[in-house]
Amino acid sequence: MPDEPAATPEPMPAEPLDRVRLVLERIVEQLGLEAEVSVEEDDDEIRAAVDGEEVGLLIGRRGQTIDAVQLLCYQAAFRGRPERKRVSVDASGYRERRSEALQRRGDLAAEQAVREGKAVELEPMSAGERRVVHEHLRDRPGLDTYSEGDEPSRFVVVAPLLTD
Repeated sequence: MPDEPAATPEPMPAEPLDRVRLVLERIVEQLGLEAEVSVEEDDDEIRAAVDGEEVGLLIGRRGQTIDAVQLLCYQAAFRGRPERKRVSVDASGYRERRSEALQRRGDLAAEQAVREGKAVELEPMSAGERRVVHEHLRDRPGLDTYSEGDEPSRFVVVAPLLTD
């Protein structure tokens, strides 16, 4: 029996928001997930969410898979287009939960740095996760944050400001 011809893939839509939706719907389908995809856009960002049961496969270990999916969506959205904006992809609230955990870890490191008077190194994390910590601690008096190391082992350092 001859193989059936492969279905012709749907052409890529013209608008970035629609491109993000299509890429995510294809990924959800190929992973066999029972999930809904929603996408919204404002002047600064395209935000996409995948909500459903068992989306851990989409999130991956420490968010590595969803970070890769987010990059893929960004590249698909703006391929061949001069304008760009941020694209964020979340799955069942993972990014918010992870952000809260990173902020708590940043708070603990800040307290330790001030108490002990020395820099505290956090675990390696992605650029987006490092940004969460930097922004959370940015206005904290008596502290400085900076990143060190090389990808993929780059990490945030929380250090007390030394006074004379």
